[in-house]
Amino acid sequence: MNDLIDNQAALEAVGPAFARETMLKVRGMTRATIHAIASRVRPGMVEEDAVEMARDILAEQDMVRGWHDIYVRFGTNTLKTFGAASDPGIVLKDTDIFLIDIGPVWGEWEGDGGDTFTVGDNPDMARCARDAKTLFHIVRRKWESDKSSGKVLYDFATAEARALGWELNLDLSGHRLSDFPHAAVYDGPMMDVEFTPSPLLWVLEIHIRHPTDGYGAFYEDMLLDDSYFPDLAAAA
Repeated sequence: MNDLIDNQAALEAVGPAFARETMLKVRGMTRATIHAIASRVRPGMVEEDAVEMARDILAEQDMVRGWHDIYVRFGTNTLKTFGAASDPGIVLKDTDIFLIDIGPVWGEWEGDGGDTFTVGDNPDMARCARDAKTLFHIVRRKWESDKSSGKVLYDFATAEARALGWELNLDLSGHRLSDFPHAAVYDGPMMDVEFTPSPLLWVLEIHIRHPTDGYGAFYEDMLLDDSYFPDLAAAA
């Protein structure tokens, strides 16, 4: 076993600016911004224009930098993994799927989040977007109930995705989040850690792909207990 990925104290170290309430505030700002971006995406837009629109929205909210690029991916580009360039010139169709993944930094605190949306009436695309979020919560609740390690969580996520009819992209398998920059402490995947990740310090990423058709879906948020997800109670 790699000593690094079993050293919880080292991998969960935070900097002097770390503050629980501020991290939660930035999480809320991140999720609100994702939905603000999504609300302005329209069929007929070119993906590159949507990215610039997202950049403008973040600038309006005084985000001066992101710790990773802004991703707004349309259609077949939703299959792309983190860091991969989108195929250029993709236009959002009347019936289509798109995802948003942002990593804003406000002040000294990192946000990170992602979600998937659909336009039109394709039920399979709608289910894909819905299942990415559903799978996120299935895996998150296993973390909460079983105190599973990062490795166990992603082994579990792979099997659960397959049971739902999707392929899980393990290139996106969770990571640290903290006061900027978390990468100074650990920039590897949560999937590799052999301990139970602590709440507020890690994000869980779920990127699923259709096994044959050209689209996928993404959902990402902090590892937190049910009380931080009021929409679950509203949907019950």
